[in-house]
Amino acid sequence: MAKPTPITQEQLKNFSKHYQENPVRRLATTALSKSEMADVAYCTPGAAAMLHKFSVEIPTLPVTNQKRSGRCWLFASLNVLREKIAKEKNLDKFELSQSYAAFWDKFERANYFLESIIQTATLPADDRVVHHILTTGVHDGGQWDMFVNLVEKYGIIPKDAMPETAQSSNTQMMNRMLNQSLKNAAIHIREMMAQGSGMKKVDEYKVSVLDKVYSYLCSCYSEPPKHFDFEYIDRNGDYHIERGYTPSSFYEKYIGDMVADTVSIINAPTDDKPYYRTYTVSMLGNIVDGRDVCYLNLPMTEFKELIIRQLKAGQLVWFGSDVGKCGSREDGLWDTGSFDYELLTGLDLAISKKDGLDYWFSAMNHAMVISGVSLDENGAPVRWKIENSWGDEKGNKGYYVCSDSWFDQYVYQAVVSRETLGEKVSLLDQKPIVLNPWDPMGSLAD
Repeated sequence: MAKPTPITQEQLKNFSKHYQENPVRRLATTALSKSEMADVAYCTPGAAAMLHKFSVEIPTLPVTNQKRSGRCWLFASLNVLREKIAKEKNLDKFELSQSYAAFWDKFERANYFLESIIQTATLPADDRVVHHILTTGVHDGGQWDMFVNLVEKYGIIPKDAMPETAQSSNTQMMNRMLNQSLKNAAIHIREMMAQGSGMKKVDEYKVSVLDKVYSYLCSCYSEPPKHFDFEYIDRNGDYHIERGYTPSSFYEKYIGDMVADTVSIINAPTDDKPYYRTYTVSMLGNIVDGRDVCYLNLPMTEFKELIIRQLKAGQLVWFGSDVGKCGSREDGLWDTGSFDYELLTGLDLAISKKDGLDYWFSAMNHAMVISGVSLDENGAPVRWKIENSWGDEKGNKGYYVCSDSWFDQYVYQAVVSRETLGEKVSLLDQKPIVLNPWDPMGSLAD
């Protein structure tokens, strides 16, 4: 290995000379002294092409607002489901309870965490798997298959039956206290296992921890209702009430097998993930013995073809992407052509999607809903309509648009029906390849 070389005074002299002689760099210094970098890099011609006009578009209800929480995956998932109920009941406003789903996700994930600690109790605390479990803890993120687990076990309820609270809408401190208690439990479990305590005692202790967690979550969310009435006013202004639902009976009546009949497809062009294979992520989940997270990796052309096919069939598409790149909340857009950071910074910034995943430059960090697409004369996508969950003050009343170039680079996952998948459904018969717990395809749930 070559000996490390320090920066020399001669190099510093040259660097300063190059800066002083470059008018673009000095202009950038002026611009950046009083302005946000994204504003200075903003390219009006590129942004002007991001029209909120689409050749294929599914009408949807007003956007929701996850506020100061990381529950995007739950909001996006419930936003897909609510449209089915709203259409059947002729509603122009309707939400399903995000607090209800989040409560049960937190509670089940606490059990999943404790079971993971038990399974790895013989490994040292600095083992990479143990470290991943401890640092990930219980948080707001999640995956589509985890949502499927929740609704199949606990059902759904209207938001009126379990509304938001201060803690559900601002989860940082709630999560911090929960994770501190779970780490306390992890310490005790590992000590018990090291001392040779039997599994009966360990399980009894785990149940006592879950008992406290349940009460704590009730304090934060309120206790989930076991029964409720469905009250609503339709578009004509007529009042209705349907009495005596349980969360499961409501789910069975209005959703049926719609959720179970879905498949997650991904576009991950890395060497370790050959196309047309299925994948799962080790130790990623929320319900013990629930449905495993499973992805089918497809080339981007086929990935987009399936999404367009589903949109044309009038069905929304849940998807996961990296929203931290080339975006403007104010204008409600994501577009690689609307920002010129290389010109502004003078840095070499080009990183391929493959390298972005391998070198941890980019990964999924937000889930939303695709509700439309603009196609050119050859049927190729130009831009996509997105239903977000950041409220209605930004973008087009909370709806966003992304270019196809941004889609290619920063969209990683989508959910389609098995019917949409067509003949590719046979690929799901493969035994999934198991990825490491820290694989970037599991990042949305971190």
